[in-house]
Amino acid sequence: MILFVAPDHRPGDAPAKFIIRNLSFHYGNFQALHNISMHVRENCVTALIGPSGCGKSTLLRTFNRMNEAVPYSRLEGEILLDSESILQMDVFALRRRVGIVFQKSVPFPKSIFANVAFGLRVHGSLKRAALSDAVEWSLRRAALWNEVKDRLNRSAYELSGGQQQRLCIARALAVNPEVLLLDEPCSGIDPIATSKIEELILTLKDTCTIVLVTHNMHQARRIAGFTGFFLPGRLIEFDTTNVIFENPSRKETQDYTFMPFHLLPGAEVKTEA
Repeated sequence: MILFVAPDHRPGDAPAKFIIRNLSFHYGNFQALHNISMHVRENCVTALIGPSGCGKSTLLRTFNRMNEAVPYSRLEGEILLDSESILQMDVFALRRRVGIVFQKSVPFPKSIFANVAFGLRVHGSLKRAALSDAVEWSLRRAALWNEVKDRLNRSAYELSGGQQQRLCIARALAVNPEVLLLDEPCSGIDPIATSKIEELILTLKDTCTIVLVTHNMHQARRIAGFTGFFLPGRLIEFDTTNVIFENPSRKETQDYTFMPFHLLPGAEVKTEA
């Protein structure tokens, strides 16, 4: 059962995990982001909302420098993680601290166990017993252990769509990241699976900072403490989720968040009251 969750903190109550200052991003000659500045608070869920193509996913991928894989891309401005510039960090170490789960679940063509163990094997050399314990711990954190514990050596492709997405979250959690970036994690899965992932996110925020891109504004209201509203390339407004949805300061935000229910992104997703 998913209930509305009030924001965790008022702005400034929690320390900033990320500080973004005057961030602009270019794909070749196209400027995708314009002068974005915001704080991502530690151990909170921060949602990024707005229409398709407004730059939400682009911003998300700058947080662990996934954008660098795009030829001719260019980032300007500053992103600080715990007051240290991520541009000065070893990218391998950064991505261990800041994990990402993409919109489409993409399990590796391996067993369930091997999927979760993949990052652990890349980042270190755990003995088999320690590796098994770490895989179990990650699957428990992802609320998947009880569903897969008797078939860990079976193909990950045998799992349902919602289970595959939670497996990808378990894989990201296996290296114990400080931040988890989620890009539309509930896209294309059923309401029951969506409910499980939302419950999982609410559990994870106690030990991990969450940044969530979603088109589902009901989802943002249910689980996010802070919300940023974007229109193409620009952050229009950033505040607690209550403010964004109940008392926004910008007309553009009000026009978007006060749309009739049947027009809201995600309106077709229903959960138990």
